[in-house]
Amino acid sequence: MAATLELQPKRNLVVVRFRGHVGPSDVRRYLEEARAALTDIQPGFRLLADLTDLETMDVSCAPYIRQAMDLFNEKGITAVVRVIPDPTLDIGLQIMSLFHYGHDVRIITCATLEEAMRALE
Repeated sequence: MAATLELQPKRNLVVVRFRGHVGPSDVRRYLEEARAALTDIQPGFRLLADLTDLETMDVSCAPYIRQAMDLFNEKGITAVVRVIPDPTLDIGLQIMSLFHYGHDVRIITCATLEEAMRALE
């Protein structure tokens, strides 16, 4: 699957992974899963966005990514930790974050999953 969502309620953590070639239908499905799943997460949660295995993401995914950011913001996100080993695959997340997350949401970008896990501790 190109986009997966995992909830870890005990850690108050949402994990999303994008793999391979991601298109709008993949991100739309991920957004629908997030809407349903976030009823089980408490405000103050953190998001781990793992782009380690992302090869490409279609530009038409942007509206769904923005909607997901808005949803996370409404549900009380406090931190976003992104794993982006190749900075050319940022896909505009940094810029979108400025407009779709509150100013109090901490955003950390890491090069490796290991670094991201340390940031989440």
